[in-house]
Amino acid sequence: MDRQGGDGGEKSPSADYVFVSYARADEKAARAVIDLLERSGLRVWWDGLIPGGERFGSEISDALEKAGAVVVLWSANSKTSHWVQDEASWARDRHLLVPISIDGSEPPLGFRQFQCLDVSTSGIKAGNPAMQRALKAVFDTIGRGAFETARTVPVPPPSRIRLDRRAALAAGGAAAVAVGGFATWRFLLAPEDARANSVAVLPFQNLSGDSGQQYLSDGMAAELRAKLSRNPLLRVVGQASSNAFRDRSESSRAIAGKLRVANLLDGNVRAVPGQVRIAVELIDGESGFSKWSNSFDRPVNNLLQLQSDIADAVSAALSAELGGGDEPRERSGGTSDVAAFDFYLRGKELFVSQHDEASDRGALAQFANAVRRDPDYAAARAARSRSLSVIANQYAQADERRRLYRQAVAEARAAIRSADSFADGYVALGYALFYGMLDIGAAEIPYQKAHDLGDGNADVLSLYALYRARRRQFDRAFPVIEQAQSLDPINAGLVKTEGRIHFASADYPRAIRSARRALDLNPKLSGAHGDIGNALLMLGRMDEAAIEFANERIGLLSIPGRAIVAIRRRDPDGAREAFDELVREEGDNGLYQQAQILAQWNKKSESLDTLDRALREQDSGLVYLLSDPFLAPLHEETRFKSLLRTLHFV
Repeated sequence: MDRQGGDGGEKSPSADYVFVSYARADEKAARAVIDLLERSGLRVWWDGLIPGGERFGSEISDALEKAGAVVVLWSANSKTSHWVQDEASWARDRHLLVPISIDGSEPPLGFRQFQCLDVSTSGIKAGNPAMQRALKAVFDTIGRGAFETARTVPVPPPSRIRLDRRAALAAGGAAAVAVGGFATWRFLLAPEDARANSVAVLPFQNLSGDSGQQYLSDGMAAELRAKLSRNPLLRVVGQASSNAFRDRSESSRAIAGKLRVANLLDGNVRAVPGQVRIAVELIDGESGFSKWSNSFDRPVNNLLQLQSDIADAVSAALSAELGGGDEPRERSGGTSDVAAFDFYLRGKELFVSQHDEASDRGALAQFANAVRRDPDYAAARAARSRSLSVIANQYAQADERRRLYRQAVAEARAAIRSADSFADGYVALGYALFYGMLDIGAAEIPYQKAHDLGDGNADVLSLYALYRARRRQFDRAFPVIEQAQSLDPINAGLVKTEGRIHFASADYPRAIRSARRALDLNPKLSGAHGDIGNALLMLGRMDEAAIEFANERIGLLSIPGRAIVAIRRRDPDGAREAFDELVREEGDNGLYQQAQILAQWNKKSESLDTLDRALREQDSGLVYLLSDPFLAPLHEETRFKSLLRTLHFV
């Protein structure tokens, strides 16, 4: 099975990092403590940024399990936090607790038997003796040896393990991407003059006082971004890069510089019963001053008109100096039914969150609700098609997988019938035909149509580039993935996709560099360690590859990698153990990966038998067939060539 759509796993931390637990209201103090810990040479986990695709509760649990010490920052705020008390209880029971009072508060009942170091008198700074004792306690707990008093030399901090509570859509639909490591951007992105027609739509703030309305503010910003991208005179930054600045902790000039845009569009949404107010502001990225601002009040049943009014106003403000450009490059695939639009926004929030199977199936249900309200709602049908494909790819087995893919094709065709110039419908059809029906030739027309209509959409371009790479059409793949990255410059998922295209072209050093750069942007990015391991295998660097596979959380990458490392090391027992684990853990979803291992083991007949079985089960891993170097031992086999013809690769 092909899992490249799922970006959201984390880089496995070593056992010597420190987990910091705190209340959100105390984040400023927590950052000061984290800074001191890092300057002392320690690695730190905290929840400042959680790039998407992971369930928050499971991430907390996983991080706690791997921590060497847990620093709990007690305060009047954290004493009432169930999260902090749960984390502190976990640490207490495992003798990993280092309690610190940041405002003089005593810990709550159940934690007062431990000495709590009060750092409030002299503040959270290196010269505070209480803070020095706290640092020593952390070192003692983590088992790192003696701690030198006043050890605060300004060394570059180790990589911080940072996770974010929000998700962002990445290439492949099931791939959610967010960005960490802001400090590295100035080195990763060369400065260049932003074009006057470039704009980034920042996530709109939810001022409703109801977290349940967050989907509305996020959805309105995303839809506005999509509408603006259809203006051929505008260059609109993609969602992942824009959403990295949700907290607005930097100046407008700094944000515009990092996104390389001339304009920022910021806004907020306030929803009250029966009424929605949206305030928007167009900001000059060079000066930081406002170019234009407006507020819009509408009844809830005029929400769709409100969205169009804002998009028209912003486009007019940007296009006035450019001249013309009113014709969209694609139809919106929209609806006039407000309830259908609301279902669609709720579905999108679940879809991009990538929490788990339940959230993906929940998104599917919301898109189905939207389609029931408006059967001609092309955007909802295209989104439903993508959801069906993702569920089939990630979770379904055998008969259900085939049924879901057939439905995905039907939904995509319905979207195209409703809006025949809507790029999302074509890319959904191409994806379902390629990964689901394994009809490589039939996917050609919809993918090309999606590219032609959606050349302002980074996600559409990324999927198109991968399709070209799987067909070894690299002269068409590389320019498009570069174009996608120019639209979404700090989207780690796009950088990972670039690496996979390099791997398919047999440029393994560049594949490694791209994957490492993706991890610099997002240390939790799933699949990247496995990609590095695969490239290292091809370069014969077994020991390094083994480390990368040990850090990869996607079983369909890590387990085959470990098996092939064992084969190369002439360790048949290790190879058999890993192969059996793959069969046991992944079942029919891992048939393609079983064939990879068998080919590397020089068991050609068994490998070809497994590929035949993968075809019968419609295992989407077969899309790699033409570009996969692990199947090189099969290339001259008649059955392999026949399989390439069956899938219309040749």
